[in-house]
Amino acid sequence: MSTQQDTQLLGRGFYWQEIQAGQRFRTYRRTVTETDLVNFISVTGMLEAIFIDADYEHGAIRGRAVPAALTSGLIEGLLFQTMIQGTGLALLELTLKAHGPVLVNDSIYGIVEVEEVKPTSKNNRAVVTSRIDVLNQRDERVLSYTAKRLLAGRPA
Repeated sequence: MSTQQDTQLLGRGFYWQEIQAGQRFRTYRRTVTETDLVNFISVTGMLEAIFIDADYEHGAIRGRAVPAALTSGLIEGLLFQTMIQGTGLALLELTLKAHGPVLVNDSIYGIVEVEEVKPTSKNNRAVVTSRIDVLNQRDERVLSYTAKRLLAGRPA
């Protein structure tokens, strides 16, 4: 029988030494469902008419709009499962800009570009700045944000 010490762990994110400025990554696509919307607005209290009334008249947007916070949260979830699983230590800063609506049944994905990797002076960590563009199934940019994260380094 094998032990934890002699098996390779699957799904680990990147240590800061494994990435560099200019690298680009793409997440898998994920379809935003009605259940995603209902669960998100219920747990956050974002019970705005535009999100809770399926027949709400909101001008130029046709369909069930979802909050930008849900859109960014879904992309962050995809990144947690891949890029920063087990190596992400903290989200230090986030700036976000919405470019267009995301609707229920849209499929979204993220393009991540590493902008800077800045090692800290102690504890084998680095501040990693990335720009994330979120696109829909028509490859239209719907959201963009910059994230500064504290990432762990390779174990000594």
